[in-house]
Amino acid sequence: MVEAVLIDLFSLPANLQNTTQGLLRNTLESIEKCSSTPAPFVYVMCCQRQGSERNGEQGSLLPALRDFQGLKRRPEVVRALTTAAALYTIKQRLDEKDLSIIKVILPTLRKDLMKVYIDHLFTAIYQFEFEDLQVASGCENLQIAEPQSKEQTLPTQDVALIRSEIQMYLESLPSLKGELTILRSSLIPDDIFLHGFTTRAGGISYIPTLSSCNLFSSSKRRDPQVVVKENLRRLANAAGFNPETFHRVKVDHANAVHIMGKTEPDSYDGIVTNQKGVTIAAPGADCIPVLFADPVRKACGAAHSGWKGTLLGVSMATVNAMVSEYGCNVKDILVVLGPSVGPCCYKLPHESAEEFHRIDPKCVRLFDSASPYIDIRRATRILLESGGILPENIQDDSVTDQNQNITFCTACHPDKFYSHFRDGTNFGTQIGFISIKD
Repeated sequence: MVEAVLIDLFSLPANLQNTTQGLLRNTLESIEKCSSTPAPFVYVMCCQRQGSERNGEQGSLLPALRDFQGLKRRPEVVRALTTAAALYTIKQRLDEKDLSIIKVILPTLRKDLMKVYIDHLFTAIYQFEFEDLQVASGCENLQIAEPQSKEQTLPTQDVALIRSEIQMYLESLPSLKGELTILRSSLIPDDIFLHGFTTRAGGISYIPTLSSCNLFSSSKRRDPQVVVKENLRRLANAAGFNPETFHRVKVDHANAVHIMGKTEPDSYDGIVTNQKGVTIAAPGADCIPVLFADPVRKACGAAHSGWKGTLLGVSMATVNAMVSEYGCNVKDILVVLGPSVGPCCYKLPHESAEEFHRIDPKCVRLFDSASPYIDIRRATRILLESGGILPENIQDDSVTDQNQNITFCTACHPDKFYSHFRDGTNFGTQIGFISIKD
């Protein structure tokens, strides 16, 4: 069932006003006639000519729009200087209404072009169907459409131009939720290492649970890779690292560690390097982004430690990789636990809680309940200390000076952090990052 219809008039010349009105009216009549009740939302995408009067242009289409009362609302005209700008604006309208199944009605010659824009600006959550812009002959046109082809038929240089257009548009967008903010620990020496933990402010992601500096994209979320890439670019500019030499762990909720410079595993939750100018990172949206720094051997690491990774010892696995690969002394390694869900909010089933209870009974609150509260930070600290990390070389929520504390509870601070536990499946992600300065 089509939830929304996008009519692409972007490429039609301005001097074909009468033809455009006729095409639009015929198309809208077909939609109104053939759609099941309730009829879908309709968006009309047009080019905003340089120096033209916006209201005048929209007014020229009103005769074709005003009579269609059977639709959920009057078709909405979206004008912009570029296809990227128009399509991104329409994506915002779709996301506001949580719509995912879209029919695109467009000139035949625009189809391959439009598919490239869609591949970059949307994720697999959305389903697109395509229909040629013409007078539809029957109701089947609105219900049966060809599947979106994954083959790229445009010349490489045309695809590159589209990517450049999208990037320029996204770079022009204002930051949301205030200035980009980076939390830093005083434990890690800033004359040797560049590091930090991100918050949710300062990016361009607009969906409420992803707003605004979301740094992860997947097929199950509505933020595409190009938006995450732009958020990362802004972070890199603010922090001072090169986004082209940025490496993030490939989360598997386990304890594998990737040694930079060696063959990269398909998935891993820890990463270490002694290469200068390479920024490594671990995500967190309740799970702990853990950073490691050895100022003596000048090596660093990052790990993603959720409850599974904590029990599997991912943090000590990262420490052990630094020791074995770079000759680090475990007593020289500094460890900082970033923002993560706290024992005030985080619950697990009793059988999982039992494993934390075996590490230390203080890691579990209300142990006799069906879903006890779990302290994955305390468990991580205990496992690190058991592995030889000095207590004074670990920074986590035991730090009481709020000016230095960076291990906030993500679930308790919706204004600062993303939280899977709090926000559900379409959640945003912050990261912890670290690199060795040149």
